[in-house]
Amino acid sequence: MIEKILLLLSGFIITTISSLGYAGIVLLMAIESACIPLPSEIIMPFSGYLVFKQEFTLWGIAVFGALGCVLGSLLAYAIGAFGGRSLVHKYGRYVLISHQDLAMADRWFARHGGITVFIGRLLPIIRTFIALPAGISRMALLPFVLYTFVGSLIWCYGLGWIGLKLGENWHSLGGYFHKFDTVIAIVLVLGAVWYVRRHWKHRLAAGE
Repeated sequence: MIEKILLLLSGFIITTISSLGYAGIVLLMAIESACIPLPSEIIMPFSGYLVFKQEFTLWGIAVFGALGCVLGSLLAYAIGAFGGRSLVHKYGRYVLISHQDLAMADRWFARHGGITVFIGRLLPIIRTFIALPAGISRMALLPFVLYTFVGSLIWCYGLGWIGLKLGENWHSLGGYFHKFDTVIAIVLVLGAVWYVRRHWKHRLAAGE
């Protein structure tokens, strides 16, 4: 099932980039950074393959890919800042997010937002969604954009370079990243279980 989905996504990505060129890379990376799981692990290696064919340049795909990430991240940031925060205040208790959790997140992004966004842009799965909590916590916009661009530039350049080196075998990279995605997903699930357990223990202790 997953392989069929990846095959369909690959076809969409290849068609978009082949038709729109650099603009296609911007569009696809913007979608991926707006909390829509369109795999950059396919977008950028295929772009690197086109560098191999001398249709693009490596720095060109990296810069345009990073610009797309910034655009998509700004949309997710805005949703978090102007809509997500009120939803957390209103419905957060139903998903075990308290006002204290929100305040803690605010303090975290105020102190460590830059490095959090930077590292988040270098991790599969997390990179797709990191802009949303940054927006909810209303991290300062200029550092958010700067760290998003720098982290995304490294990510896009690295994947593009691998696609360039693999040449016509660029698609083989997907299998390796799928395994890494699975590891990240397991870590996130374990973190969610710990989070829920901690909140239930606090509720029971408080007699709620």
